[in-house]
Amino acid sequence: MAEERRAALVVLTRDDDARSTVTRELERRYGADYAVVPCSQPEDAAHRLAGGLPVAALFGGLGGADDDGLEVLRGLHRDHPGAMAVAVVRWGAWETARPIFEAVTLGQLDRWLYVPEVVGDEEFHKAVTEILEEWSARQGGGFEAVRMIGDRWSERAQHLRDSFTRNRIPLGFYDAGSAEGRSMLEGLDLAEPRLPVVQLRFRPERPVLEDPSDLDIADAFGLLTPLDTSVVFDVVVLGSGPAGLGASVYAASEGLNTLVLEPEAIGGQAGTSSMIRNYPGFKDGISGNRLAFHAYQQAWAFGSTFHFMRAAQGITREDGLLRLSLNDGTAVVSRSAVVATGAAWRRIGVPELEALTGRGVFYGAAVAEAPAMRGRHVFVIGGGNSAGQAAVHLSRYADKVSVLIRRPSLIETMSDYLIRELEALPNVEIRPRVQVVGGTGSDFLETVTVRDLDTGGETVENAVLFVLIGSEPRTDWAAGVLARDRWGFLLTGSQLMADGVEPAWPLDRPPALLETSTPGVFAAGDVRAGSVKRVASAVGEGALAVTLVHAHLAALASSPV
Repeated sequence: MAEERRAALVVLTRDDDARSTVTRELERRYGADYAVVPCSQPEDAAHRLAGGLPVAALFGGLGGADDDGLEVLRGLHRDHPGAMAVAVVRWGAWETARPIFEAVTLGQLDRWLYVPEVVGDEEFHKAVTEILEEWSARQGGGFEAVRMIGDRWSERAQHLRDSFTRNRIPLGFYDAGSAEGRSMLEGLDLAEPRLPVVQLRFRPERPVLEDPSDLDIADAFGLLTPLDTSVVFDVVVLGSGPAGLGASVYAASEGLNTLVLEPEAIGGQAGTSSMIRNYPGFKDGISGNRLAFHAYQQAWAFGSTFHFMRAAQGITREDGLLRLSLNDGTAVVSRSAVVATGAAWRRIGVPELEALTGRGVFYGAAVAEAPAMRGRHVFVIGGGNSAGQAAVHLSRYADKVSVLIRRPSLIETMSDYLIRELEALPNVEIRPRVQVVGGTGSDFLETVTVRDLDTGGETVENAVLFVLIGSEPRTDWAAGVLARDRWGFLLTGSQLMADGVEPAWPLDRPPALLETSTPGVFAAGDVRAGSVKRVASAVGEGALAVTLVHAHLAALASSPV
């Protein structure tokens, strides 16, 4: 019976031939796991789904007999907001292109695909598989490589959930105060455990860690393999955000002995973006997490060596080589380096709110927390693309999302497609010229004080905060060694030739475009002064840095500094 299957794939079109073709293909490939529900009218779909069968995807016809297809699909989607909304068109129906693109931009449509032209159309099935994969990821559950039991709103538990999610580790989280959580702790023979408790269920011995540090977890995962201090690397890449991944892919693919050091999670800030729609090559958009992991696997396949939970603490030049001291007390030697350490979210600076970090106040998109926002009012503070993407993602769960900005509008700071999408979402509002100045709460954030910057009036509201208000470069470790601007961003190229820059550029030749004040050390991405805060530009800078690394290595080979 269809009701015994876990979710429905609804095919809604008045085109009998298209409905028959799409239904046949879906039943042949997915019928064992999903209930395929073909319908010619929205009333028919509503009737057949009245029993509460969950819906994974709504495939709605567009064009021809379905000239109002987008309106019909949106209407059905309002009744099943957790489903993926997919337009289905016939190949050659070019008149449907502009309405589809507009609907995708406004967040009214998740995907579109062509009616399959042949039996077993693999292009069609590749698209369907991606659709179902995204739906499944939104639902959570499934395989748990790691199981964590802790206090739901503990800052430490929140940090670990976010780290596991960003590193694409299948995670199951259980509140220690719930009946299920208590039962699990008893099953692990932990009467008075130090929370959070983390069990690695993918290992045969299923080790259990109590209140583990990041290094404890990395060690349990087998990630703390010793660095061979006798090796001289061609290039060490610091950071695995878009810039670091771009550098590591190009360096390794061109035969350079490449080491990548990452202290937290693959992807950097971009890895927390729920959907990036303006990265070239992904017509339907791609999550920052997925994009980053594709690049990570690509760099790994080319031969880059990755070491996690390690970060640079200092850098010196010795006999023409660079020596990087690391946070675990070790050091590595390299002929060159690319600093792509990115930036951290700027703190909100309100003491009572800082004290509630992880307990109603979150920095960044915190994608792991989005499902817990059901039934809540969420404030997203910030006017950049990251804030916009976070607001769109959170709107799928929260009752209401308010984007708070100090400027009069988003026009100068956010991409047009994101502004339009936010304006089209019924549960999202944009509130200009306001600032969060206070809040209250003990175990969890209870109230937020918002000030109108024009009138000075204040209101006290109930909301959860997601703070994305700009970035602070991760360069404290380089103070006094690499020249920085007054905000801490690394100076490169011609910026080093300005009066008063310290440390001064030491050579007679001018610095290369992305070269820092230490010859052979290059900077790429958000950590660099004057960089464009976009994923594509960061990847491009990482690739360009490798070209400059080649020139530096060639100069070393002919005449070492």
